[in-house]
Amino acid sequence: MPWADLLAIAGVAITASAVVGAIGFALLLTLRRTSLVWQVLVLVVVAVTSVVASMVGVANEMYLSEHDLTVAVAVSAISGVVSLLFVAVLGWLVARHSRTLSLAARRIGEGERLESAGTYANRELNALAEELVATSAKLAEAHEREQRVETSRRELVAWISHDLRTPLAGLRAMAEALEDGMAPDPERYLRQMRQQVDRLSGMVDDLFELSKIDSGTLALSLKEVSLSDVVSDTVADLRPASQGRDIRIEAPLAQNLVVMADPRELSRAIGNLLMNAIQHTPAGSSITVAVDLVDDHAMVSVIDTGGGIAEPDLERVFDPAWRGSAARTPPLDGARSSGAGLGLAIVRGIMHAHDGEVSVSNVPGGCRFDLLLPREASLPA
Repeated sequence: MPWADLLAIAGVAITASAVVGAIGFALLLTLRRTSLVWQVLVLVVVAVTSVVASMVGVANEMYLSEHDLTVAVAVSAISGVVSLLFVAVLGWLVARHSRTLSLAARRIGEGERLESAGTYANRELNALAEELVATSAKLAEAHEREQRVETSRRELVAWISHDLRTPLAGLRAMAEALEDGMAPDPERYLRQMRQQVDRLSGMVDDLFELSKIDSGTLALSLKEVSLSDVVSDTVADLRPASQGRDIRIEAPLAQNLVVMADPRELSRAIGNLLMNAIQHTPAGSSITVAVDLVDDHAMVSVIDTGGGIAEPDLERVFDPAWRGSAARTPPLDGARSSGAGLGLAIVRGIMHAHDGEVSVSNVPGGCRFDLLLPREASLPA
């Protein structure tokens, strides 16, 4: 066939297809809010009509006989009808699966956790179903975490209110006794008032520290520090509060173990763990502070003999205002603690600020807290 005839046929086909395509595009705009099934059906009809219109145009230009045109149109029409049937069935399946996935998404929005969103006819819908299940699990975990945080906040407010009321009531009673001249031993009253003020100051300090951690404004002054020095100084500061407990330091590598940390905040984290151990360890028992190197991370462990923590409570140990169950030995009078249940929550915040971790586990006779710090300084030769 000459090139001129091919170009003429191409021109007719392009013109017919463009006209039919424009009509189909306008129809799709009209049906843009309808079901996907109708839109796909329109696309199939536009494709078949475009072929038929092109063949009719070519026949009018005398490039196709009447017999051949009739055969071609019949074949196109039959193929189009069959295609429409297949498309209708496929569209019905897609629409049905879409409604199922929409219902699953609605259930997720109502707070239900999906174990499975079903199996579908193609990979894309199956991938969407798997993503919905994964999203449902994440939302459920986030909801549970939010509930735990909200519960911790309510407990924190309740405990703080109680712990503030007790020393304030004592201070008021002792102040009134001194004011009325009814105190039999004014010096003892003054000492007790100072102890209560120190306790209140500790609670306020813990609340301020926790607020900085929660707001992300805890500023660290990182420097190379010897872990041996930090641990030794912290243990020395708290020995007066140990009340006869044997605090041992096991640090075979500590002389050469250097970490990048804020010495003040790191000392506070270790001190909170050590004070927690002192509070819950019976008199005459031992507390071990161990320093070691694990997978190129520095680890400080505080191991007590206070009877351990109930397994269901292990997940809540680092929540603000959490307090141990009866399985732990009750705190002793005179121990230097705010009593507000914020110490371990502060430890977790300080470790997160250092890109480290804190964990707890039960050991025979007690429990073990581990601080894991990344090391950005090498061991000296």
